[in-house]
Parts: sequence; structure tokens; C-alpha cells
Amino acid sequence: MEDPKDRTGPLDPIEVSERKAGPPPTEIAEAIAAELLHIHHESYGRASERATSHLVGDTLIVIMDGLELLPNEEFLVENGREDAVEQLRTQYQKAIEPTFRAAVERALRRRVVAFSSHAHLDPPRYAVEIFRLAPE
Repeated sequence: MEDPKDRTGPLDPIEVSERKAGPPPTEIAEAIAAELLHIHHESYGRASERATSHLVGDTLIVIMDGLELLPNEEFLVENGREDAVEQLRTQYQKAIEPTFRAAVERALRRRVVAFSSHAHLDPPRYAVEIFRLAPE
């Protein structure tokens, strides 16, 4: 691409919008999914098999498929105490929320105004992280 200082005429509006846009949304979504998967692994000691992100308007939805439970969580689920695992995970997600928010805000350069998390413990196991974003 030529240096804009060397131009004699007006800038190409398509080139200008491409420069301002930064990475494509799909690339950003993939980076967020990878980062949240990393945070899950670092904080829980286990993660999920894969994560996907979907940016829809002012909402980011991250789905973590193949959720891996800790041995004690597996034991509780096998003994009919899914409620205990869900409660503990909900409390933990509230505690780690600032870390999740920061990762999303860094990647999207938008403020997160609300966060919600849910773990589905029956097969297929997955977790859903939902981020509401401030309007652009």
C-alpha cells in the first residue's frame, strides 16, 4: 500500500475504512474464545474441548463445548448433587468476572456492562458466557 503522504488526491474511502476497522470480527471472536478458554484452564485447572464466540449487536456469546469437570465435581454429579456444582461454579464465575470482563474489553475495545454465566452439567456438557456491551 502506498504511503498516504505521497498522494496528491483524496484518500480512497474503502482504504480508510479498512485501516480504521482493525482485525475482522471473526478474528477478534476467535481470539476472545481462545483467551476465555485459557482463563478457564488457568482458573479451574481444566477447561473445555473448544470455545466459540458470537458477536451479535451489543451481545457477545461464548460457548465452551466439552466442559471438563474436576474429579470432586464429577463425584457430586454422579451422586445427584448437580445443584452443589452449579452453585459453586456460579459463585466462582462471579468472583472471576473482572478477569473475563477485562479480556473482552481489551479485545473489543468496548465496555462490558453486564455478564452472565451458566454451566450445563448434563451431556452434552458446556458453559455459556454472555457479555452485554455498551453501545458503540
